[in-house]
Amino acid sequence: MSNLPCNTALNDFTFWGMRGAAALLVGLLAWMTVAAPLSAQVAVRADTVYTMNGDPIVDGVVLIEGRTITDVGPADAVTIPEGATVYEGTVALPGLVDPRGTVGLSGIYNVEADQDHLDTSAPMQPELRAIDAYNAKEELVEFVRDQGITTVHTGHGPGALISGQMGTFKTTGATADAAALESFSALAMTLGPAASQQFSSPGTRAKGAAMLRDMLLQAERFHAQDEEERGRNIGMETLGRALDGEVPVFIQAHRSHDILTAIRIAEEFGLDLVLEGAAEAYLVIDEIASAGVPVVLHPPMIRPFGAAENAQLTTAAQLHEAGIPVAIQSGYEAYVPKTRVVLFEAAIAAANGLPRDAAFASITRTAAELIGQGDIIGTLESGKHGDVVLYNGDPFEYVTNACTVIIEGNVVKEDGCP
Repeated sequence: MSNLPCNTALNDFTFWGMRGAAALLVGLLAWMTVAAPLSAQVAVRADTVYTMNGDPIVDGVVLIEGRTITDVGPADAVTIPEGATVYEGTVALPGLVDPRGTVGLSGIYNVEADQDHLDTSAPMQPELRAIDAYNAKEELVEFVRDQGITTVHTGHGPGALISGQMGTFKTTGATADAAALESFSALAMTLGPAASQQFSSPGTRAKGAAMLRDMLLQAERFHAQDEEERGRNIGMETLGRALDGEVPVFIQAHRSHDILTAIRIAEEFGLDLVLEGAAEAYLVIDEIASAGVPVVLHPPMIRPFGAAENAQLTTAAQLHEAGIPVAIQSGYEAYVPKTRVVLFEAAIAAANGLPRDAAFASITRTAAELIGQGDIIGTLESGKHGDVVLYNGDPFEYVTNACTVIIEGNVVKEDGCP
């Protein structure tokens, strides 16, 4: 039996026990330092890699470590690290970006319980937040992700003068907060007959424009007051961010005269305007170009009725030819599943005159830029998010499948490319 006092023996045991634990921890950390990069590294190899920031790469490789891309180039110039998981396919594209939709607020079953995209209690509700209604576990989110869409710019739909706020979400994550890239990325508005169908007022397009102007003037007066004097008003604060140019306004306007009204109001109040829908944009291309306004165009295969009855398949090509930035949206339509797949819509635009690279850009690079995320998504280059889609053929061929979908380095769909 030890002659040491019992507390000394205990301290001795604690000392050596802590040393052992510390040594174990150091060894574990050393192992993780070596092992983690290998387990976190993903290599994507395709016959053709469309980086969307340069010419396509034949027999190209995209390396992803952790959440971000670390290298892109020809296979003979990029070394795939030992231990990296390699995925192969025919074509690789950046993760697709849907620049305007309601997915996550509107659901796949078209029942009251999964339709949360438009509140009809008032025609102007800027305080409504997309993130408070976005359902990250909605089956429609999974559906579009399986088609290669890795980012959605979604929120309150058209049908009110001010429908509410939009947000930008990755199509992964268990909650809205986990999926969100930006909780408030645009303010959704509508001009034309769609803004009056749900409400007793406005009854005409002129009344709608007048009501919208009045609301913006109220917001200007609110922000001209001393902060303590004015107090809190969520709607006015939201409009203030639009008036200050912090967030763009996405105004759906299909008829040519509604498009011109949207441009007129944006110029009056200094709003950062993005036209959406714009079915008759081809009639006022010079005016849109002169105003320097980009267009998030309706799906080319939109059902041509109502304000969009004059929609044409060639509009995207005409806008592009005029030098107007154009992206293609999934949009909102009142039937199951209430969203379109932007890849198929871009293919139709390409079949009707939009150059192939511009068609790809309309759902990747340009779409990312128009929603303010061009610095992190939309192209395949070092430092950007590891969002990549592998296809087993030409992405614009209807029979082609998105066989591997990767979001921030995580494989979220893997069917295997033959």
